[in-house]
Amino acid sequence: MSEATLGGQFTFPGTSLTVQRMGYGAMQLAGPGVWGPPKDPDSAIAVLHEAIAAGVNHIDTANFYGPHVTNQIIRQALHPYTSGVVIVTKLGGRRPADKSWQPAISPEELTAGVHDNLRNLGLEALDIVNYRRMGSGHGPEEGSIAEQVTVLADLQNKGLIRHIGLSNVTAAQVAEAQAITGIVCVQNNYNLAHRDDDALIDDLARQGIPYVPFFPLGGFTPLQSSTLSTVAVRLGATPMQVALAWLLHRSPNILLIPGTSSVIHLRENLAASQLMLSSETLEDLDGIADESVTVEH
Repeated sequence: MSEATLGGQFTFPGTSLTVQRMGYGAMQLAGPGVWGPPKDPDSAIAVLHEAIAAGVNHIDTANFYGPHVTNQIIRQALHPYTSGVVIVTKLGGRRPADKSWQPAISPEELTAGVHDNLRNLGLEALDIVNYRRMGSGHGPEEGSIAEQVTVLADLQNKGLIRHIGLSNVTAAQVAEAQAITGIVCVQNNYNLAHRDDDALIDDLARQGIPYVPFFPLGGFTPLQSSTLSTVAVRLGATPMQVALAWLLHRSPNILLIPGTSSVIHLRENLAASQLMLSSETLEDLDGIADESVTVEH
């Protein structure tokens, strides 16, 4: 795998940060349920080494994965970081002892979260911090995020954060945040079957802002579609490779961060960037959103 095959490059707007469009999401490096250490720490480190060796330079993480676990593994495996590696983390959540996912959105919690990320990643400043809005349901919920974005902007002014992004947000919340500070990326739930953000993706593309789908493969319940399976057989690929390749074709501002704790699966995910999809194939895949599919939102 070479950098030229990782879907091409994209530069976060207003920054000098240029990444390969195929990146890596670190969530699965933690233990089962994204809690505690991995069953095989050496394998977790090997996955990160393999990703960097393959040319991946965009790593997505959060200090509440584990909690603390994925950031500590990233530091152990990759610190001091190779020049050009962009680590994107997120704030807005916490994991109490009952293993639930809870909001952490007060100024004090957000500030503490920045310092936790800095300490566990071994950094003096964070490249990009996404404010992750934690809702009660599976998708974004309307409501002001001005207070939280203002806190991050203040931390940016102090030099602790270089750039700010958003996660699990609506188009209105993106506009609200942009009135406060520059937004360099948006990370939402999006895949072949879950396409609520089509209009937002196109709007961000016009602004040169990357859109980063989470659950690009359907989340904890993988996509199940007869059309996807048929296309995969035709292309000699796995259904998940096709789903990732479709995302790369969907819009040039889409950056991918599929996660895995397996070197073999990592290689399969990265190879998806080499799949060429014909217009006929893309038309078949575009119709999946109208099918009855199983997908974790």
